Amino acid sequence: MSAGRAVGLLLGVAADAALGDPQRGHPVAAFGKAAQAAERVLHRDQRFAGVLYTGALVGGTVGLGMLAQRLAGRSPVLEAAATGLVTWVVLGGSSLADEGTAMARLLDAGEVDAARERIRNLCGRDSAVLDGQGLARATVESVAENTSDAVVAPLVWGAVAGIPGLVAYRAANTLDAMVGHRSARYRNFGWASARLDDLLNLAPSRLAAVLTSACAPVVGGSAKGAWRTWRRDASAHPSPNAGQIEAAFAGALQIRLGGRTVYGHVVEQRPVLGEGRTADAGDVTRSVELSRVIGTVTGVLAAGYALTRTLRRNRR
Repeated sequence: MSAGRAVGLLLGVAADAALGDPQRGHPVAAFGKAAQAAERVLHRDQRFAGVLYTGALVGGTVGLGMLAQRLAGRSPVLEAAATGLVTWVVLGGSSLADEGTAMARLLDAGEVDAARERIRNLCGRDSAVLDGQGLARATVESVAENTSDAVVAPLVWGAVAGIPGLVAYRAANTLDAMVGHRSARYRNFGWASARLDDLLNLAPSRLAAVLTSACAPVVGGSAKGAWRTWRRDASAHPSPNAGQIEAAFAGALQIRLGGRTVYGHVVEQRPVLGEGRTADAGDVTRSVELSRVIGTVTGVLAAGYALTRTLRRNRR
């Protein structure tokens, strides 16, 4: 291992901030098409079929990542460039911030109907039943969850395992978004994808909550509130991971999240996270700012961890 991994992670974070997602030929979109084709062949209402599906797609992606890592590892410059490119591709911080900012503007202008259309880019809730406060709450929750899923987690796995870690995490997370639902079609088939995503996010989601507390004062939030709410409320959330950072965001912004949540014809009564007032457009803006700060800090920490591992190995 060389310092190329550390440099590449920083380059990827910078590219995501400056350029956003690749506009054409996005590899994640190509992976999604391959996953759809595999689903048509392998789908059965069985967990075993889902295990084969998840194993084949994630395993194949890891194999390609290992090959890329081996080829790139011949030169520190090549490793930095390859890691930077892959990091840029798998991160979603910039697009997340853009969507959150757009939602804040629409809500601030009172354009509820337009906000109902826009929220579909962030989550799969039934936007027709959401008023301005409901849309603000949904946006803050989505920004929080995706800060963990699309920013912190890929950087953690990139620091730990390089290119294979980056692509393996993004593959698993993409499959979870595609088939990891509790609908009739995916309750069994999507079980393996959902559980793998849960496993890969166990540590990153908790790191994201800690970083939320540390970074909260930068956006005028409460570090103490984030820590207290995280420790008190996170475990009540139905997701073992999403609840971690959602609770921390609620405490940091000193608002309430959770409550009645509608997905199509499914209604969930989620526990309330945090205390105080309900979210508004200003809180959406602050959640985006907090997400950006967390992403930057995570990038520095990931690069620092990768560099430290390199130095330790070189001393042996």
